[in-house]
Amino acid sequence: MSSEEILKEVALEVSTCAKCKLCNGRTRAVPGEGTPTAKILFIGEGPGYHEDKQGRPFVGPAGQFLDELLASISLKRSDVFITNVVKCRPPNNRDPEQDEIAACDDYLDRQIAAIQPQVIVTLGRFSMTKFFGNERISVIHGRARKKDGYICIAMYHPAAGLHQASLKDAIRQDFKKIPLIVAEADRMAAEASTRSGNQPKPAKPAQKHEEPPQQLSLF
Repeated sequence: MSSEEILKEVALEVSTCAKCKLCNGRTRAVPGEGTPTAKILFIGEGPGYHEDKQGRPFVGPAGQFLDELLASISLKRSDVFITNVVKCRPPNNRDPEQDEIAACDDYLDRQIAAIQPQVIVTLGRFSMTKFFGNERISVIHGRARKKDGYICIAMYHPAAGLHQASLKDAIRQDFKKIPLIVAEADRMAAEASTRSGNQPKPAKPAQKHEEPPQQLSLF
């Protein structure tokens, strides 16, 4: 199956999913959206009120801020892929619970494997945990690391900037690093290709229980 076909298959399964209790209160599931060939994958936490109504990720106030952030680095939604660790809205926008995250984990893993992005940007601490364990976002935000075969960068959730104005500048500065990180990913792939004498190979799908994230010296 092509990347596009896999993403459509995941979206169809998500739309009727009943793996956890979140299905009981949803209006619409929110599988994610964007290009199947995205270099950058953004992973948030979970849908909110507006996302639940529209079935699309990041369409409320936090999404408007995300659009602004993307524009600041000359990107549009259609250039990237955006999803969440849970695909249905938690009641009253509460934090997603561990069993709910686990229920959606296979969907997210399949999306990552289908897209094979160069860079994964985690938005908020729940998506950060998937790649960085129990580290603190206040300590590692904006730092790129190699984990599970991907270059990952942890960032504050855009909603944090709306609730705490002092974080807005930090989020904007972190976003400005993304083009540099993509360029570094391109350079690393080119070097690997030169060493092997082959075309660059796509990144491997995310694997569990691997070594801790490796800090990239340039970031």
